[in-house]
Amino acid sequence: MTPRTPPFAAFEWMIAWRYLRARRAEGGVSVMTWISLIGITLAVFALIATLAVRAGFRAEFVDTILGANAHVAVYSAGRVTDTGQLATGFVDYDPIAEQIRAIPGVVRAAPVVKGQVMVTANDVTTGAEVYGMRRADLETIPRVGLGADAYGNIADFDRGIAIGSGIARKLGLTVGDRMRLISPNGVKTAFGSSPRVNAYEVVYVFTAGRYDIDQTRIYMPLAEAQSYFNREGVADEVEVMVADPEGVDAYMPALLAAGGETALLWTWRDSAGAFLRALDIEDNVMFIILSILVLIAAMNIISGLIMLVKNKGRDIGILRTMGLTEGSILRVFFICGASTGLVGTAMGVVLGCLFALYIDPIFSLVNYVAGGGVWDPSIRGIYALPAKLLPGDVLSAVSLSLGLSFIVTLFPARRAARMNPVEALRYE
Repeated sequence: MTPRTPPFAAFEWMIAWRYLRARRAEGGVSVMTWISLIGITLAVFALIATLAVRAGFRAEFVDTILGANAHVAVYSAGRVTDTGQLATGFVDYDPIAEQIRAIPGVVRAAPVVKGQVMVTANDVTTGAEVYGMRRADLETIPRVGLGADAYGNIADFDRGIAIGSGIARKLGLTVGDRMRLISPNGVKTAFGSSPRVNAYEVVYVFTAGRYDIDQTRIYMPLAEAQSYFNREGVADEVEVMVADPEGVDAYMPALLAAGGETALLWTWRDSAGAFLRALDIEDNVMFIILSILVLIAAMNIISGLIMLVKNKGRDIGILRTMGLTEGSILRVFFICGASTGLVGTAMGVVLGCLFALYIDPIFSLVNYVAGGGVWDPSIRGIYALPAKLLPGDVLSAVSLSLGLSFIVTLFPARRAARMNPVEALRYE
């Protein structure tokens, strides 16, 4: 009895390698192999590059939101005064901030006064949002405070204001210059409110990395903001930052208890949740579309193998008469198709990873060739196209490509294995 050979024996690899190197005179199989190889490579490259850009954009967007903005804003629904008027804000904002800081997981809590103003300097006028807070609280804001991309002296904040780099650029200002802030709700007189116009020295210019923040935000000392916006002794809200922003919902009961009976919460998910959900939907759709692209590329393997099986019908008949089993024939042609998918996937992974790692010079080249203006930060909110290479994304791309390549290879390989050797040799 002839001993059975183990699966994927050396002779099966040798025959498969011989078929993969077939000359054009033998049916153009090598050309189809190259087409399949290039298709798989480009499809995997596109999938990994898209997943990296998607992950980078989401991480950068969330980081800029969480970096310069509060994770949670604790504000008051208002109270009715003795005169019957509705008053908003916190009078006892310092004790409330202390109670919030005592909550496990809270890393920062700062009383804030907010207001909208018109800003003018050098005959240029623009709108801005003023945040009034203490210098110690300003120093702890990521992307704005100590260690941020900024110039000027934050220690001088108590005698001036801090502005975003976009405002400074638009108004032609730098540290030491003065700018005027105009608030419509200014001095109250017997004839109503008159606009309040104050001039302040710029002592600190920051770049938070998010276009809308750099273009609109001004920080002012808390006491000065209370006086400027007629909010003496009151803070509009308490900004809170937590250790786990993604799990911000878990902090809500404790924050509401610390804020008092009239406390309400506004989280970063409330402000950017719709956009993040849109990103998730777009990510899923893009993955499906690119998966179809990988499937189309893998289908080329079927075309190449069908041609290979047709051209090698005589060889299959001879091999079967020599004693090769259906399993051996199936494995020979499976190796042919799977090798194409494996090599194409490996090349696509290399190209995709290189694209993600060197996206900045690649994007600079594209921007230069296009004449500039490819990326508009005023629309996208961040200054550059980011990419973040995640092992999970690479693994999902590799699994998808190899899985599809192996599956589509089985059908023509099975057809070759079931070929009748008598019919294959009848007309030879």
